[in-house]
Amino acid sequence: MALLIAGLILFLGAHSTRIFTDNWRTNMIERLGELKWKGVVTALSIAGFVLLIVGYDQARMTPVMLWEPPIWTRHVALLLNLLAFILLAAAYVPRNIIKSKIGHPMIAGVKIWALAHLLANGNLADVLLFGGFLIWAVLDFRISRRRDRMNATVYPSAAMANSLLTLVVGLGAGVVFMLWLHVRWVGVSPLGM
Repeated sequence: MALLIAGLILFLGAHSTRIFTDNWRTNMIERLGELKWKGVVTALSIAGFVLLIVGYDQARMTPVMLWEPPIWTRHVALLLNLLAFILLAAAYVPRNIIKSKIGHPMIAGVKIWALAHLLANGNLADVLLFGGFLIWAVLDFRISRRRDRMNATVYPSAAMANSLLTLVVGLGAGVVFMLWLHVRWVGVSPLGM
């Protein structure tokens, strides 16, 4: 469990400087330069991600059950994860309706992904991993939207074709992940197959 916690601290900490220490972050970018700053954040993120994966895998070997989620929560989680994939696609497809309305679809997608996994899983490692990501995403989304309002950020107008592409890419990626990749990478089939 210690590796999982250390990984969460490193990974989420590296992604939280704008949330908790934006002035310090700005000073560090000025001092190091943007490229070196991004290198430091990337190195911390990779190290944290590796620790997080290894720690989560170890913690799953001896699970500490906190509750047994009802079966229906797995069905809700599947639908929520499809929505999370659509939001992830919206972060990368330019000029789509979702991005123009939400502003930060990737962070919103992380919130939904984490919530879905919390609904469907009831052991301590899951609560730490997905709960940590959910708390981070809620805080980051809130700060990001506040920064948008302060800076009067305007997102480009959306094109219908790009919005449809967002849905197709997001749903396609979600289905591929749920049918084949989740079981290969995580070792658990979200569809129970």
